[in-house]
Amino acid sequence: MSMMGELNYFLGLQIKQLTNGTFSSQSKYCTDVLKKFEMEGCKKASTPVSTSCYLNVDEHGKTKFRGLTGSLLYLIASRLDIMFSMCMCARFQTNSKESHFNVAKRILKYFKGTTNVGLWYPNEATHSLKVYS
Repeated sequence: MSMMGELNYFLGLQIKQLTNGTFSSQSKYCTDVLKKFEMEGCKKASTPVSTSCYLNVDEHGKTKFRGLTGSLLYLIASRLDIMFSMCMCARFQTNSKESHFNVAKRILKYFKGTTNVGLWYPNEATHSLKVYS
């Protein structure tokens, strides 16, 4: 790709260039986040957020919520499947409570089962950009 060789790792993104396309993921960073928040031994979750999840600001407690939210927001670069749940959590960054931290930990449990998920860019595909607002 350049004089330095093939691109494999860039700004936390792991890049795999194959003959039929390019795959980018953040599996190493995802594993590091699981270790950082001591969740590497947790059970897997099939979805990033529960369907009955309700967050409010009337609770008491202090957590490591801001650090976890920041780490998860960085993962949105290659993991668009957590966008809704992260936006829901990010609303409570200034006044985080224990239930907010539990919802963010649910996202980590989801990552436990989907560490190798990423974005695939095939070579043969015709790209068309559609934007909705």
